Amino acid sequence: MFKDSVVVVTGGAQGIGKGIVLAYARHGAKVVIADLNDGLGQQLEQDMLAQGYAVLFVQTDVTKEQDIVQLMQRAVEQYGTIHILINNAGQFQHISPYDVTFEEWNHLLHTNLTSAFFCAREAAKVMRHNVKGGSIVSLASTRAEMSEPNTEAYAATKGGIVALTHALARSLGPDQITVNCISPGWIETGDYEALRPVDHVQHLSGRVGVPEDIAQACLYLTNPVNHFVTGINLTVDGGMTKKMMYEE
Repeated sequence: MFKDSVVVVTGGAQGIGKGIVLAYARHGAKVVIADLNDGLGQQLEQDMLAQGYAVLFVQTDVTKEQDIVQLMQRAVEQYGTIHILINNAGQFQHISPYDVTFEEWNHLLHTNLTSAFFCAREAAKVMRHNVKGGSIVSLASTRAEMSEPNTEAYAATKGGIVALTHALARSLGPDQITVNCISPGWIETGDYEALRPVDHVQHLSGRVGVPEDIAQACLYLTNPVNHFVTGINLTVDGGMTKKMMYEE
């Protein structure tokens, strides 16, 4: 399905990003793993190369424009072009609105939202020269629509991703570049076996999600046969946001 496609995944060395990297590699793609964590990134690259996958790790700080530019340049130098970008890099912040500093707010904004725009911009400069354009998917969150206390900065960045998605879809559409986002719900990246029955039953699907669930959504949105799908926010949460709180 994705044989010889070139895919760039930010935040790709761990968690959801790692699941996305593995999914594309298993489908024959050439994957560029971007992550700030050099140790995890190099280890994943080595492990995947040993299994015969085509991968390249590029240590990247997505809060720095020059790092983003160099990431896309390295991808083109290694594989010739870019077909798919997955904007997955991000951080969570849980600080009272009375206490959050200007620097903390701006750091999260740059990490989660500003980086998504500049990664999209630099990747699109390459994609627009492809015969069939390309695809961009950014990771938003169900927290763009619902919140718990003291998560204002995180919610704002994820709401921004949703708005950025349809704006970029409009601007990049003429270059045959689709732009979509995914809003994951509860995706467990740690010890899945430690979850309780009460955790699973909060979901209409009867279970908490795993990184592979988000990877499958990425594969759908970036498959060229689904080129008609653009500008959307796809919620992948096992139906959790549709379950009423006071439901028996």
